[in-house]
Amino acid sequence: MVPQIADELKCGQKTVSRWLHRFNRWGLEGLEDLGGQGCKRRITEAERSRIVGLVKQTPPGRLEMQPSNEMWAADESGPSEWTLDTLAAAARDLGIEVSRSQVRRILVAEGVRWRRTRSWTRSRDADSEGKGRGSSSSTPARPPARQWFAPTNSAR
Repeated sequence: MVPQIADELKCGQKTVSRWLHRFNRWGLEGLEDLGGQGCKRRITEAERSRIVGLVKQTPPGRLEMQPSNEMWAADESGPSEWTLDTLAAAARDLGIEVSRSQVRRILVAEGVRWRRTRSWTRSRDADSEGKGRGSSSSTPARPPARQWFAPTNSAR
C-alpha cells in the first residue's frame, strides 16, 4: 500500500510511512505541522528589515552637495559607500548581531543587487594618461577597449 501511495503522491516511501505512523498514533492531529523543525533564525524579521533598510539610506560618510554649494557628509569618519563589511558594522551599531556573510544572504534573499562603485577620478578622455594598476589585486585594472577598423576594399 505504501509504494502505491508514494507513486500517486510523487514522494518517497519513507515520507508516506512517517505520515501513516503519525496518523495511526495521533489521528488527524498527527497530520498537523509540528513546527520547530530546522535551525532557529538568529535574527528577527524586524532586524532583517532594518538591515535591508540600511542599504536604501545614504552612507554616513558620503559627501553630498548642499544648497550652499558646499560638500558635506553626515559623518566624515563613516563609510562613503555600503559594502558587506560596513553594513554588518552599521547593523551591529544598531544592536543587531550579524556577520558579513549573513548580511550577504539577507540581501540576496531580498533581491538586492550590488554594483561596483565608479570612481569619479577616472577620466573618459582618451588622451588622459592612466594611473596604473588598481589599488589591490582584488580590483584588477580594466582591459583596454577593443578598436574596430573599417574593412578595406582590397579588390580595386
